[in-house]
Amino acid sequence: MSNLLQNTSLLNWDVLEGRNASPAPSWELEPVPAIVNPWDVLLCVTGTLMSCENAVVIALIAYTPTLRAPMFVLIGSLAFADLLAGLGLILNFTVTYIIDSGFVTLLLAGLLITAFSASVLNILAITVDRYLSLYNALTYHTEGTVMFTYITLILMWVISTALGSLPVLGWNCLEDESTCSICRPVNKNNAAALAVSFLLVFGLILQLYLQICKIAFRHAQQIAVQHQFMTTSHSSSTTKGVSTLTTILGTFGFCWIPLAMYSLVADTRTPVIYTYAMALPAICHSIINPMIYAFRNPEILRSLRIACCLCMPYSFTMRPRTPSDV
Repeated sequence: MSNLLQNTSLLNWDVLEGRNASPAPSWELEPVPAIVNPWDVLLCVTGTLMSCENAVVIALIAYTPTLRAPMFVLIGSLAFADLLAGLGLILNFTVTYIIDSGFVTLLLAGLLITAFSASVLNILAITVDRYLSLYNALTYHTEGTVMFTYITLILMWVISTALGSLPVLGWNCLEDESTCSICRPVNKNNAAALAVSFLLVFGLILQLYLQICKIAFRHAQQIAVQHQFMTTSHSSSTTKGVSTLTTILGTFGFCWIPLAMYSLVADTRTPVIYTYAMALPAICHSIINPMIYAFRNPEILRSLRIACCLCMPYSFTMRPRTPSDV
């Protein structure tokens, strides 16, 4: 994110070596080399890994006809958002060291904001889907759920695109560097709005998962009353579910909350190394997402195994579709 995190400085080797700094004919000027920031290389490598991993998820869902339930649509949308984020990081490296254009920088910033906003909102949508599958278990497998899912996706991407368009529409600091946030060319007001929006989304996700835990425990208690005791399998299943939810929330909070809080209190005077250190975990969350939401799902995992074994028939029997195990 070097265009978003800092301006890469260029060194004039004649000045550094103590040569005469007087103007020289244009044909005698040597090209000024750019210093490649190791953090930028790391972000580019991370983006490449992110893109490849999420491309696999999208391919599995797209080419497996049985993966068409609402939850798979949401998982595919999350993978697409993370794929865009990975491609944005790769393009950012190119723009930083090859292309020097303020407008291209704004477009790239908009792409990254759109992609990461869509990633966070997709996680919220998946959480809502899991909550509805438990709260309205009898009516979950209906056409209404499918329609609600697609409306949610459209609304979510519209919001993400609107957030990403703010730098292009004028919420940037290209004309006044003093208004820059920790992520250039995003200005302080835009960064604060994004940070507050994320914290609100995280609060909603936390509340929904607390409700999911309550419903799961209530179901376990009802089973225990019916059978006069709670079986070991039911007890272990509930414990596993709570453990999984804790892992999801803990990972999400650990990766994103530090960057959100840091965006509210820091500015361009803060050492850029801190910005890279805060941004890297948030970026890496897009690498963790497929492991949490896709590769833990039995249907997707089974499709992956079949693809890896070069066995392509998709007429195998699938178990009844339920929201991914929480």
